[in-house]
Amino acid sequence: MLVVEAKLKNGTPQQYQKLDEAIKTSQFVRNTCVRYWMDNKGTTRNDLQKLCSQLAKNQNTPWATKLNSQARQSAADRAWQSINRFYQNCRAKTPGKKGFPRFKKNSRSVEYKLTGYKLSDDRRKIKFTDGFKAGEFDLWCSQRT
Repeated sequence: MLVVEAKLKNGTPQQYQKLDEAIKTSQFVRNTCVRYWMDNKGTTRNDLQKLCSQLAKNQNTPWATKLNSQARQSAADRAWQSINRFYQNCRAKTPGKKGFPRFKKNSRSVEYKLTGYKLSDDRRKIKFTDGFKAGEFDLWCSQRT
């Protein structure tokens, strides 16, 4: 699988604000999943995935519906990775702290897997198509895409 990380440029302040809202929503989903795991014993990865769809349908969290479903699931996967790492450290009896999952205060990214965006034909522009509608940005990447 080819993973390319790029920086966005030539956007307006309103566009960047919409991206910040998407990042904060992803952070909210991750923190909600960690809280759900703390409150419910025996929580599995599938339970966290189901929680994502419940958050999207919940009337109290209308902003969660704006975030792409795969981005919500990716945030739940990140929460599960931290939970799983904690379990592995406990089983391996590593000395010191075990890395109990913490709530994120300052997230800096949101992960779109296959949907929620559209790349231009020359792969130099990206348009976000999820509910936040951040618009089109130029891509800056240090490697050839």
